[in-house]
Amino acid sequence: MGTALVIENDPTDGLGRLGEWLTGAGLELTVLRPHAGDALPESLDDYLGVVVLGGDQTAYAGPDGAPGAPWFPELENLLRKAVRNRVPTLAVCLGAQLLAQAHGGLVERSTSGPEIGPGLVGKRDAADTDPLFKWVPLLPDVIQWHRDEITELPLRAVLLAASSRYPHQAFRLGDRAWGVQFHIECDTAMIEHWAADDAATLEELGFDAEAVVYATAGILADVEEVWQPFAARFAALVLGELPDADIPDAGTGRTLPILGQ
Repeated sequence: MGTALVIENDPTDGLGRLGEWLTGAGLELTVLRPHAGDALPESLDDYLGVVVLGGDQTAYAGPDGAPGAPWFPELENLLRKAVRNRVPTLAVCLGAQLLAQAHGGLVERSTSGPEIGPGLVGKRDAADTDPLFKWVPLLPDVIQWHRDEITELPLRAVLLAASSRYPHQAFRLGDRAWGVQFHIECDTAMIEHWAADDAATLEELGFDAEAVVYATAGILADVEEVWQPFAARFAALVLGELPDADIPDAGTGRTLPILGQ
């Protein structure tokens, strides 16, 4: 068993099904909840991988200059160390935004409005040689629930998936760090909770909360079909079980240059 560090930024966005997929693939998970007072480690020496989850906070600072959450500067520093030291990293939604921002990308409130519920993203050409994304179908099902977006990717980030309204849906930094704007971890209970919390937003958009939950629950099997094998391949990378031929620059000891390091 290898241990991966999981950072839970919000009590309403836990590991969900992603945790089951990762442990089923042989990973042991250590979950830290800074929102509940857990301290983040100064280094990743004790971990083979990192997973950073989503949350309702903003990745960027507020008008008063305060970070979206008190631990975000520490978390961004940890994400820089992860990429620099080639620690396999998977960052979801807010986590992906923090990963991008930590390396010089830009996150802002989207001018396209919230993206909520079931959706599709389209793979980009670079995904065909990516160790995780090359097995993902051309138009995979995903779950969206965000108001902010990554408007500028970090320099040298590799774009892996896009959509018409949000062009930066998935990306890779270096050879072992991935960010996905969408959610793959959700179960029905999580979506029901989000719909209740975001009732005002759904009403403003003209969405029926019950219909959103029903539609999202309806694609969970399709999401699992695509993203459970994706999670298993990430776990294999963490455990050193992914063939070197599948990993860019495997065995060279060279870290790809990333802005912000």
